Amino acid sequence: MQEVNVGIIGSGFVAEIHARSLQQVPGTNLAAVASRNETHAAAFASRFQIPQCFTDYRRVLELADVDVVSLCLPNNLHCEAAVAAAEAGKHVICEKPLCMNLPEADRMIEACKRSGVHLLYAEELIFAPKYVRARQLVQEGALGKVYLVKQAERHFGPHSEWFWDVEKSGGGALQDMGCHGVEFARWMLGRPAAVAVTAHCGTYVHAGKTKADDTAVAMIEFEGGALGVIEPSWATPGGMDDRSEIYGDQGVTFADLLRGSSLVTYSEPGYGYAVEKAATTRGWTFTMFEESWNYGFPQEMAHFIACVRGDAKPLATGEDGRAVLEILFAAYESAATGRRVTLPFSSEAPYPIYPWLHRGSTE
Repeated sequence: MQEVNVGIIGSGFVAEIHARSLQQVPGTNLAAVASRNETHAAAFASRFQIPQCFTDYRRVLELADVDVVSLCLPNNLHCEAAVAAAEAGKHVICEKPLCMNLPEADRMIEACKRSGVHLLYAEELIFAPKYVRARQLVQEGALGKVYLVKQAERHFGPHSEWFWDVEKSGGGALQDMGCHGVEFARWMLGRPAAVAVTAHCGTYVHAGKTKADDTAVAMIEFEGGALGVIEPSWATPGGMDDRSEIYGDQGVTFADLLRGSSLVTYSEPGYGYAVEKAATTRGWTFTMFEESWNYGFPQEMAHFIACVRGDAKPLATGEDGRAVLEILFAAYESAATGRRVTLPFSSEAPYPIYPWLHRGSTE
């Protein structure tokens, strides 16, 4: 088996998930980590027994034995790091969303093609075991012709402060959480082209923290007539809630990714950990087990390493990330104008939420 050496760029919440998941893949070594915060980099390296740590990610790219880098950075840094990694001959695993705008997406895709390396789009929901089983039902015709896919992902706000800053994130709940639902619907339906989007966004709970939306609803019309409805939220307390509904003309399936696989617990004193983003463990809670496995992270990383080895064809690429980003731009345009927006859609906005932030402006 070919040994694969990985460099982790970033040291936050999702970097930890990637590191833990990669350590479960046989023949995979965590060779280096980079974080702008020296203390964070050193602590991360110690926690995961990574031999080298740096404050400049370009030092990771200089390592000849690193085969692939995992980008776990704020969204506004994805493009620069991905292009640099590709030019250094490294395969790229890029956390969602792909980047800030479509020209950046095109630069990333072209750089990886030019260097002959993979641009692997990290959308874990398409690897989540429960959702994979739902797609198998769709593919074998158990539901008949699918006409509606709904996906909701809700919690009370992101882990890191940079998410609240639209200059770094590019958007709010629709960008951060909605990208999951968009790709989930595309994947579940066989990735037909999107033809139109209608969306609404609002900031109902976190106006003191962000200019971005904390709640959104978007309806995507696909070629062939099927609909995707996504309901992302940063305004829902009680910990992470991730669920889907898939409707066909001969059947339906419902999947509750986390709470449907949890212990339902009542505790007066509380306890250590329940589920991602749960603010308390006192009273009634949903207590998760094998949380990363239920999300699909270890399966996702195992697949990406197989792609690097040449043993698998990527299930999620830079082109998929670009398609998701285009739909998000159209969704924010719809929310800004109150109109149905058709695709293909192009925009000169620097990031998806820009038109919604400037709605009503004459600029």
